[in-house]
Amino acid sequence: MSSLPQHAAEVSGRHLAVALPRRWRHVQAVAAKAHRLGALVPDDAEVLAAAAWLHDIGYAPTIINTGFHSLDGARWLLREGFSPRIAGLVAYHSCAAYEAEERGLGDALAAEFPKEESPTADALWFADMTTGPDGQDFTAKERLAEIRERYGPEDLVTHFWREAEPALMDAIRRTQDRILAQPMYGSFRG
Repeated sequence: MSSLPQHAAEVSGRHLAVALPRRWRHVQAVAAKAHRLGALVPDDAEVLAAAAWLHDIGYAPTIINTGFHSLDGARWLLREGFSPRIAGLVAYHSCAAYEAEERGLGDALAAEFPKEESPTADALWFADMTTGPDGQDFTAKERLAEIRERYGPEDLVTHFWREAEPALMDAIRRTQDRILAQPMYGSFRG
């Protein structure tokens, strides 16, 4: 029997590796980073790793429904038998509540999934938002700059990040503080 992270990796790979190879490179790097961050949340290391493997599953062409990847992915994960907790972490990853509001889906997101505020959620946001689109290490500021450049100044994604940046940076700082409290960790950019 495979572990939860292995199962999540297999599912994610089936849906992203061929259809969206650049997104797949990002997901693989986020999952590797989340695996390393697992020591920060030892009771949740497998949940963190699985959520990292699945955080962008909603971009898969066969899964897209509303066009909002966090919600589409979370709904699909529930239908596929993943736990409500993993679906919730995916639903809200990396300030997704702000994007949901911009898309008119905030009420749906809040009604369907509980928002988790925890070291595990922070670590998922950290892993995602310090990893570039090709899997490269970025600081969160570099990642936000890359997103703004890629989408352009008038895009909905750029707009929601103007509002979401303080919440993201708070999650990044909390995770950095947890990393610094673990001297054997080495360095993570963020």
